[in-house]
Amino acid sequence: MMDFFISRIHSFGHAFCGLGYVLRTQKNAYIHSLATILVICIALWLRIPASDFAILILTIGTVWTAEFINTSLEAVVDLASPEKHPLAKVGKDVGAAAVLIAAMSSVIIGLIILGPALLRKLGY
Repeated sequence: MMDFFISRIHSFGHAFCGLGYVLRTQKNAYIHSLATILVICIALWLRIPASDFAILILTIGTVWTAEFINTSLEAVVDLASPEKHPLAKVGKDVGAAAVLIAAMSSVIIGLIILGPALLRKLGY
């Protein structure tokens, strides 16, 4: 039983190493971080309902998940194909497109949820 708990602790350690790697090495992670903080602060300031806040959190999580999967895909592609290859480019481009789709969707969801409340708060 103790081995199970120790292996879970190690699993969390690996996950935190991955988190640290993305935050240290991916320039887009800085953009995602700023957007995450900004959206959460605005949502708290507007006192949006819990259900809307939950949607924002899921949306933020989706963008971060796409970024992490894309980063892992790029690392695996670089390992498997150190030299340039057309299929390696396709893999990396499609991974980047997934992040773009998630980010664009999150902007739309953010505008739908935060837009009306923000306009009301600003007196429009």
